[in-house]
Order: sequence, then structure tokens, then C-alpha cells
Amino acid sequence: MSAAHIKNPLRLLPLLASIVAISPLAIDMYLPAMPTIAEELSTTPTAVQNSLSIYMAGYALGMLFFGPIADRIGRRRVVIIGLLGFAFFSVALAFAESIESFLTLRFFQAAVSSGATVVVPGVIRDMYGRHTAKGLSYVSMIMMIAPMIAPSIGSFILHFTGWRNIFLVLAVYAVLILALVLWKLPSSMPKKKNRQWLREFANNYRSVFANKAVRLDIFTSMFATFAFFCYLTSISYLYITHFGASEKSFSILFAINVIGLFISNIVNSRIVERFGSRKLLRFGSVYALFTGTTFFTVLQLDLGLYATAASIFLLLGSLAFITTNSDALVLNTFAEKSGTATAVIGTLRFGSGALAGPLLALLFDGTPSNFAWLVLGSVVLVLLMQLLNRKAVNI
Repeated sequence: MSAAHIKNPLRLLPLLASIVAISPLAIDMYLPAMPTIAEELSTTPTAVQNSLSIYMAGYALGMLFFGPIADRIGRRRVVIIGLLGFAFFSVALAFAESIESFLTLRFFQAAVSSGATVVVPGVIRDMYGRHTAKGLSYVSMIMMIAPMIAPSIGSFILHFTGWRNIFLVLAVYAVLILALVLWKLPSSMPKKKNRQWLREFANNYRSVFANKAVRLDIFTSMFATFAFFCYLTSISYLYITHFGASEKSFSILFAINVIGLFISNIVNSRIVERFGSRKLLRFGSVYALFTGTTFFTVLQLDLGLYATAASIFLLLGSLAFITTNSDALVLNTFAEKSGTATAVIGTLRFGSGALAGPLLALLFDGTPSNFAWLVLGSVVLVLLMQLLNRKAVNI
């Protein structure tokens, strides 16, 4: 698939964003229902919270498998498999009767849904070429609507119909997107059949990891995403439990934080052609150190709810610069192996995200200091990766 085969590439962006939105919807819509799910399944809130880490682990492993498969059999087929599987396991989750079945189904829901989302960066790369970061920013801007409204949608469904219907709504969403995919998404030409496909599978991964500069960009993206997942895992405790915010205030502050991501993607899309992804990635790395240090200081000094929310707003914006531009640089380096490259990025991202919950729990001392320290450590590592990258490419 290439831009030449697409009459109007811009028309595909809302569809691509809707596909990627599956992940934040599946993560954020059921957050308000966690206490209710725990009560109905006769388990602890912590057990239900673990479903978030399990979802991320399943998503990471799924991308590891579906990325190279997309390069082999074509992206459209993998998207269809992913959406159908997501719909099936979402329906199954609505009928879960125990925490064990709930956690198992969440794992498979995530693993199979990764097939739908893993192909999107490759499609964007084909459409935008060396301006891939601009396309990724456009898709991210549209996709950001999902985490802004997901908790409110989940709360509405929970209040009027019960938590099980949250997953039925997710299934309906997947079916609607599938219909649009069948109608609008062009087919991509898979590679020529190779009987030694297992060797090709392994060689694709080996070639991606063998490039030192690319490897450092992937780790940059991973550490930035880890900071984001620390936020996602901790934010309800921070706002509601620590600062005493109401559920309504939580939804508003959560949406405002996401706007920070949205604004950064707008800015990035406007200036990336002028400055290039490499310069913007390095800017984002320095900016993230500033915003991460600011957030750390605000929390340590306990300056209150609104000062903390403002610092998180800035922090998330800096992380958006990092992930968008690092992904674009990796995809442009491996245009013919975009599925594999995306799988490597996604696996490390969501694999690190799966560790966020256990690490936060391990370091928890009754205060949000665990959150502050992990974020600070992440942004320091982000900057370190880019300093090493600068040395590797000798720029």
C-alpha cells in the first residue's frame, strides 16, 4: 500500500485513528467500574486493577506476533482478524463470572486486538513517507478524543445499565470499525511467499535490533511510554484518594491532561516538516526532563491538586513529542518491515507498561512519591538514550 494507491490519504486518517482508539477505549472505559466489578466478582479492587497490567502484557505479546504476520500476509487481513477477535472477547468479558475468567479474557482481548492496531503506523508511513511524524501526529490528535471521553462514557453506562454493558459497547464499536475497514481500507501487497518464513520472521527482528541508532530510539519511546503508563495506573489514586477529588472532577482533570497530548501533537504536525523528527525528538527529551522534574518537585512539596494537574498537563505534552517522533524515525528506517518495527516498539512499550503497576505497588509507601520517582527516572533515561544516540550517529 502506498500513497499512490490512495486517492485521498487524508480521508483514511479518521479510520486509522478509530482503529488505534480501541486500546485507550478498552483501557479507560472500565476504570470507573473497577470497584463494582470487584464487588460483583467477589474479589479485591487490587485484583481487578491487575487486569490493566495483564491487558498491557497481552497487547505486547500480541504485537510481537502480529507485526511480522502483517508484513507477510498483508495489513488488511490482520486488521480484520484483530477487530473480529476484539469483538468476540469483549462479548465474552460481558459474561465473565469470576476474576480468573475476567483476567484471562482481558489478556486475549488485548493480544488479538493488537493485530488491528499494529498495522496503522505502517499505513501512515506509506502515506506520508519522510513526513511520517506529521501523519502520526494527525492520527494521534483524532485518537486523543477516546481517552478524553472514555471514563465519562464508562461512568454513564455503569450508572444506567451496569458494568457488563461497557464491554458490549466495546464489541459494537469494533464491529462498526470493521465495517468501515471492509469498505475503506485498501489491501496491501504481502511479500512474496517464503517457505522459510520462521527464519524470515527472526531475521526481521534481528535486523531491527541490529541498528544501534534505531535501538536507542526504540528505548527512548519505551521509557517515555513507561512514564505515561505510570500516570495511567496512578492517576485515580492521586486525584481521588490522595487529593480527595470527586469522580466528576476526576473526569474533568483527566480530560484536561489528555488535552496536553492533543496540543503537542498539533504543534508537532505544524513544525515537523521545518525542523525534522530528530531535532524535535531531542527537544522533547530535554523538555521532558524539565516537565518531569517540575512534576516531581510539585508532588514532593505537596503543592495541591491543581498545581499537580498543571504539571501533569505539561509532562504529557512533552511525552507526546518523544513518542511521535521516535516512532517516525524508526518506521522511516525500516519502511519495508514496518510491521516488525511497529511490533518491536509496541512490545517494549506495553511490556514496560505491564511492569508499571507492579513497580508502583512495590514502591508504594502510602504517598504518591513512587509515581514521582518513576516518572523522574523515566525522563532521565529518555534523555540518556538520546545522548547516546547522538554519539552513535555522530551528529
